[in-house]
Amino acid sequence: MLPMAVHPTSTPSLSPRARVSPPRPSTSLAATSSSPCSRIVSFKSRRLPLRSVRSVVAAAAAAAAEEEENKVVVPERQDPMLVLKFIWMEKNIGIALDQLVPGYGSIPLSPYYFWPRKDAWEELRAKLEEKEWISQKQMIILLNQATDIINLWQQGGGSLST
Repeated sequence: MLPMAVHPTSTPSLSPRARVSPPRPSTSLAATSSSPCSRIVSFKSRRLPLRSVRSVVAAAAAAAAEEEENKVVVPERQDPMLVLKFIWMEKNIGIALDQLVPGYGSIPLSPYYFWPRKDAWEELRAKLEEKEWISQKQMIILLNQATDIINLWQQGGGSLST
């Protein structure tokens, strides 16, 4: 028999013993510790030398510049325009109708009509009326431009120098 049996309720308050054995490893990161002390996790921080930081920044800037160079820029779509082309000569002036398609060039819609050999203005008007897709407003603008150029040619007598 033991010389002194101690009953837990009759003993003065005993301080809990410190845990000497290491904690059991858990298989899950989400597992909570049953011990009252919190886990301390230490991270080792490795500082990069300044030279390495500069090279990383330079590489990032080069990648951004290369990405900017490889970016495809698509211009806004522009509608085709009707334009008059002129051949200015001493004794004649030639007028032709072209369709200008931005990015592709011009498409001839009529031959050159020469003034004063024939009435170039009337021939141009007839050609414009054949094209049903040309609006009345565009037709009037083009014929007014042709009239202005023919009048300018007549006043200058065929020479551009004054």
